[in-house]
Amino acid sequence: MDLTGKVAVVTGAGRGLGLAYASALASAGAAVVVNDVDADAAETAVKQITGAGGRAVAEVRPVGSIETAEALVARAVDGFGRLDAMITNAGVLRDRVLWKMSDEDFDTVIGVHLRGTFTCVRAAAVRLREQGEGGRIIVAGSPAGQRGNFGQTNYAAAKAGIAAMVRTWAMELARAGITANAVIPNAATAMTRTIPAFAPYVEAYEKDGTPLPDTLRKGYAFGTPEDCAGLVVYLASDASTDVTGQCIGIGGDKLSLWSHPQEITAAYRDGGWSGDSVAAAWPVSVGQDPETYGIPAPKL
Repeated sequence: MDLTGKVAVVTGAGRGLGLAYASALASAGAAVVVNDVDADAAETAVKQITGAGGRAVAEVRPVGSIETAEALVARAVDGFGRLDAMITNAGVLRDRVLWKMSDEDFDTVIGVHLRGTFTCVRAAAVRLREQGEGGRIIVAGSPAGQRGNFGQTNYAAAKAGIAAMVRTWAMELARAGITANAVIPNAATAMTRTIPAFAPYVEAYEKDGTPLPDTLRKGYAFGTPEDCAGLVVYLASDASTDVTGQCIGIGGDKLSLWSHPQEITAAYRDGGWSGDSVAAAWPVSVGQDPETYGIPAPKL
């Protein structure tokens, strides 16, 4: 993949998945705006990228506001002359079960993930349409947004909303040659190292560089942040021109395509449905094989 001449913004790029994305994009030739709320992390990331021969600048701001979104686009244009790809990765967690989740817990996660994605992509879309040369929107989804997850009402809602926005943007931006896709990553990061089943493997990897076993890499599609970066490079490239409106899974040794929500069965009744008729039909027709939900707990 050769991204020479392209310019990308990566939010939440100070560490973890965002840093892996920014580093891989720079290694492929793109100039990168590294965004993070942590100034030290952002500057360290820039030094790492430039030290390896890449081009990068830092823009330290929390995502969510219109001001941040416009500043990120302006930083790309002022620093490198254009914008080609917006990669929204920034995120936070405030995990609580429903009855213990505060308004602040909910609003914080929705503000960073859902609103932060919306404002950044909107600002990017304005610039990309003005340039008239197409572009790439790459956003971060999650298995939680596809399946739901215990204790993550706020996070799952935000990620499900992001997947829905991608399908909408793919239609709205098509005439401008701009693609929109969601990456559904699964990797050893600060957000996943708290999962008890994964914790000892992640700790050994981070401390001693012990490779993650195949039971994780293949069985649970769980690897390193760097394992997920190749998909972002592909989606930012000219090779992905015809790929849009998709939710694409990546992790460890596994690459996958998530389905869109769709009707899977139906029943019909002349004159419509009453509560009693639904109750009678449900167990022998549309409700005979209900959909599963939730992310299965790992068994290692």
